[in-house]
This record gives sequence, structure tokens and C-alpha cells, in this order.
Amino acid sequence: MPRTGKEYLEELRDSRRVYLDGSVVEDITTHPGFAGVARSVADCYDLVAADPDGLLTFDSPTSGERVSRAWTIPRRMEDLVERRRALKVISEQTYGLVGRGPEHVAGFLSAFAGNADVFARGGQSFADNVVAFYEQARDHGWYVSYVIVPPQIDRSKPAHQQEDPHLYAGVVEERDGGIVVRGAQMLGTAAAISDYILLSCIHPLRPGDEPYAISVAVPTGAKGVKLYARRAYAASATSVFDYPLTSRFDEGDAFVVFDDVFVPWERVFVYRDIEVVRAQFFETGAHILGNSQAQIRFWTKLEFLVGLASAIARMNRSEKEPAVQQVLGQMAAYAALVEGLVRAQEAHCEIDRNGMARPGRAEVYANMTFQSQIYPTLLNMLRELAGGGLLQLPSSVADFANAETAADIGRYVQSPGVPASERVKLLKLAWDMVGSEFASRHHQYEMFYAGAPYMVKGFMYRNFDFGVGESLVQRALDSYDLTS
Repeated sequence: MPRTGKEYLEELRDSRRVYLDGSVVEDITTHPGFAGVARSVADCYDLVAADPDGLLTFDSPTSGERVSRAWTIPRRMEDLVERRRALKVISEQTYGLVGRGPEHVAGFLSAFAGNADVFARGGQSFADNVVAFYEQARDHGWYVSYVIVPPQIDRSKPAHQQEDPHLYAGVVEERDGGIVVRGAQMLGTAAAISDYILLSCIHPLRPGDEPYAISVAVPTGAKGVKLYARRAYAASATSVFDYPLTSRFDEGDAFVVFDDVFVPWERVFVYRDIEVVRAQFFETGAHILGNSQAQIRFWTKLEFLVGLASAIARMNRSEKEPAVQQVLGQMAAYAALVEGLVRAQEAHCEIDRNGMARPGRAEVYANMTFQSQIYPTLLNMLRELAGGGLLQLPSSVADFANAETAADIGRYVQSPGVPASERVKLLKLAWDMVGSEFASRHHQYEMFYAGAPYMVKGFMYRNFDFGVGESLVQRALDSYDLTS
């Protein structure tokens, strides 16, 4: 049976060191900054475990037990379709607001295992390690997060030329049975609520950077692992009514310090190999498969934004105004564009040399290119439709408990057929999506989800077939000359 939410929460109560506001978080599952999102992730586990229609799970090839379809190694276009359908249902559980839930890194690890020969370039044992870890993570339903970007210290210098050679996470020594890792890495989204952290580097490395050219899996509670969390917005959420999204879906971000962390060889996938550490993401198809999940989630998130805008327009009785319909229509077009590119990835999939079906590259990178542009645009359109209504909201749910304030709110903060409590409820939901600290973090997050925009456009450049268009141009040139 797939892992349950109860099992997930119980296993979060370990020796992990998560630092927040100068103190160690004693229990992630009860701390106000993390309890809400941990419960939301647990609900996703329960959703998958229940799986009444068999859509969300498949039979593990090793144990025979049902496991989350997020761990599929797709072999046919139909596998990608089934995977997308399952991931869409799971993403709807959190309205697309948990950006790196258990399903995200599962896609990367599935592609690693599907093309393990890439890891074998460093030695067959590394390929065996990555397959074994994938199978264990799949069968146990582990939540794996990752930190694959070096800290923003001095980007003008490679890792080995930093003032301190142990600023970026890398190997410092070998010991009997494994290696020791020291340094820091970012950006550990959801690391505090995960079971394992995949430490690697997706940035290009140079000769001399070999100590940082590693890929290892470390338990979040391992000795020497320290997570420094950003401000926990959920801890300041006064109520679910006032902060319905912040209180439940603030997955957290952290930079992760590896203070002489011992990693056994069986959890090492790449070791001091600049070529393979890069190839693990791009030659295995992991970057494609992992980000296809991200775009399914993003599609859900855009549907949620469009739904908010439509609901507000109907509540304000403005949905029949041509100007409002144009805004709603444009928002819907963006959501449909992302959906269409998600579905096109399946139709244009490629079967690689190891028989893994990879979503269409051009469609994946087109979506990634648009992501940083579409999300801010939709936020502004939602703000435009909501207008001043977002600013005249009562201070908190407590205003409904006071007879005097409740009377005035009931009279003046309402819409035809919509009582004040329902109007305020909808607009506070919208505010938590566009105006709160949680909302601002999501704005920044989606703009840089796949890295700096110029990097994403570079992926698009390298994965688009310009030859098709150029052949048409040449055909046109050949169809006439100076005498035509």
C-alpha cells in the first residue's frame, strides 16, 4: 500500500536541524511555520494511498505493491498521458501552490534510473547506486527535495576559486565506506518537510571544480545537515480565514549547510566528475521529465488564478462588461496555452536509446520560457479585476464576532446575493494570492523557477529545430531570382 499521510508525518519527527528565528524547530509537524504545509502534503499522500480508480498509482516492479505514478519511468506516449493525468489530480489538491512537492524530484530520479548508463561513465557502482536509491524511494514513497544551485557569493569566480574553498558544497575527504561533504547549497524549497535531500550542482563547472562535481542523497535528519529557513509566513497567519493559502501551503525555502556530513558510497551517484554531473540532468532527460511535472502543476495554478478572477467578476456583477470579458478571455488564453504545451509534450515525445519516453523538448522549454512572463501578467490582471475591493477588507475574521463591526460590514461589504462573510472570504483568498508575503514569494518563485530567464531561453535555443524554418526560407529564395 502507498505511504499514508500519517506515516509521512510520523517520519518527519526525527533529528533534523531546521533553524528559524534563531532557534531549532523542535517538531516540524506542530510548529506554526510548517505544520500547515506538512498537513497539506500528508493529505496528498492520503489522496494517492486511497486511489479508488487506480489512476494515481501503479505496481512496483520490485515489490508488487502500488506506488505513486509520479515515479513512473515512461516507456510510451500513453505512459506520459497516464502520468500527466495523475499529476494533475495531485496538483489540484494544493491548487498548484506547492511548487516542489514529492512528485517533483521523483521525475528527476525516474529519469536518472531510466538512463543509468550515464552514471556508469564514472563507474558501474554509481549507476547501481542511483537505480537502487530510485527503487527504494519509489517503494517507500520518500519525499526527496534537492539543492542544486551554489550560494550567491561571488558568481564571477568558479567554485574552486572562491575565497574559502568550502563555501560551495563539495567533498573534502574520503573515509572508509564513504565521503565527507562540507559547504552550503541553495535553494532548498520544501527541504524542511522532505525525507531526503539530493545534493548536486546544475550550474556549469570548470576544471578545478571536481570536488563540487558530486551527486549524493542525504537524509534530511543526517548529522551535520543544517537548514536555515527563510521567514515562515505561515507562522504569522492569524487564521485560515484571513490567510487561507499562507496557512496551508507555505512550503518554505532554505539554504542548506553540510557541516562535514558523511555520505556512504551507496548514496553517491556522481563523484568528482564534471562531465557526468552535468550529463545527469540533460543527457538522462531528467531536466525534461522533472520540469514536465512542474508545468502540470503550473497549469493548475493558472486555472486557479483564472477561477479567482472569474468568481470576483461574477460577484461584482461585471462579468457581462466587454472590457471585463476581454481580461478574462486573455487570462484564459494563457492558461490554455500552458495546457496545450503540456499536452503537446506527450504527442511529440521521443523514445531515447534506453527506451524511456521523454516529453517533447521544444514544448517543455517553450513553457519554461513563458512561465516567468505569464505569471506576473496574470497577477496584474487579477489585481485589475479586483480593484479597490482588496483594500477595503476587514482586518480579520474577529470583526465578524463583534456585533457593532459585524453589522456595518454586513451592510456595506456585500454584493447582490452574496453576504459579507462570503464576499470577504473570496477577496481574502484573492489577496493571499496576489498581495500577501506568501503571494510575493510565489511571484518571485515563478519568475525564477527554472533559473534566470536568459538561461531558460538558452535551453529553448538549443532544443528548437531552426532547420525547419530555414529550409522554408531557402525554398522561398530558390523559387525566384533576378529574372523572375
